[in-house]
Amino acid sequence: MFSFPLDQGCAMSALKAFAFAAALTGAGAVALPANAQVLTGIGRPATPKEIAAWDIDVRPDFKGLPKGAGSVSQGQDVWEAKCASCHGVFGESNEVFSPLVGGTTAKDIQTGRVARLTDESFPGRTTLMKVATVSTLWDYINRAMPWNQPKSLKVDEVYAVTAFLLNLGGIVPDNFTLSDQNIRDVQNRMPNRNGMTLDHAMWPGRGLTSGKLDVKATACMSNCATEPAVASMLPDHARNAHGNLAEQNRLVGAQHGADTTRPAGPQTGLPKAPSRATALAAGGAAVAGAAGSPAASPDIGRLLNQHSCTACHAQDRKLVGPSFKEIADKYAGKADSTAYLAGRIKNGGVGAWGQIPMPAQGLPQSDAQVLAKWLAEGGRKP
Repeated sequence: MFSFPLDQGCAMSALKAFAFAAALTGAGAVALPANAQVLTGIGRPATPKEIAAWDIDVRPDFKGLPKGAGSVSQGQDVWEAKCASCHGVFGESNEVFSPLVGGTTAKDIQTGRVARLTDESFPGRTTLMKVATVSTLWDYINRAMPWNQPKSLKVDEVYAVTAFLLNLGGIVPDNFTLSDQNIRDVQNRMPNRNGMTLDHAMWPGRGLTSGKLDVKATACMSNCATEPAVASMLPDHARNAHGNLAEQNRLVGAQHGADTTRPAGPQTGLPKAPSRATALAAGGAAVAGAAGSPAASPDIGRLLNQHSCTACHAQDRKLVGPSFKEIADKYAGKADSTAYLAGRIKNGGVGAWGQIPMPAQGLPQSDAQVLAKWLAEGGRKP
């Protein structure tokens, strides 16, 4: 199945886009309305190479799985370099991401049904407790990991990382090599392989034969229920009790704290920062930077978001790694601190701030230098 994004300025209608997709996928001709306007000279057929770049999904029957192999030991090396910083050395995770491993037993591997999924006293749900197909693990790692550089893993590295993850869950032995030749055998050992329902009226569910397709619905045309508004309220006496909540949230994700510097109301999100010129005109030395100490470059915030630095680091508190303020305080005033920090940003490392490793980053050297210089000069809040 193909998905074709349509830009706002695209002249191709949705119907013609569907016809184009149908032609590519062999779904058959789609009849256009008799009065449809035929546009010529717009677009072109996708090349086989472009289609191959989009068509990377791996189905539960392993259609689409590329040839390759990777061992548990090879996967451990890739894991420690590119995965452990977010998911933990043993898949136990950390303060940010949910655990991947745990909660499964040898009996679950035999029965194909994770018993703890129905145990209300068990504290949480891990990935290996829930996932039913090994193809799901392979496909997700291949298309989305590592999250700061998705699709950067080679095919054999995806096999290796999947093998290591399965080994952490006791599904495959230490000396195992996962490949396109034996992955079907591994599927027969997935702890929750029998825990997936087929009554959802989607492929390959039994609902397809019952006529109760998931696409059938009755549109409400009158007296329809209104969509509920979900919101929370902060009492007036608690506003600003601990500073502006909007400035204390990570920059990743859709949820941001309320701007508590304003009266209670519908305003949400981060407050708009005044420009440097406005701040100077108003005597805002705290915003624009004290005399002799210029404020952080406006590019810093953009670079921190662009290169996903804020996924693991906050301005003044520890997340996965140390805060920017801690790093700046440690290296401020030291000789060659800019060069040293630029090297650590590019190459990663472990030990200086604990045992959670920082993976190597693929950002340009020029961006690493800008961020390192910002840290070496105090890491002021961007």
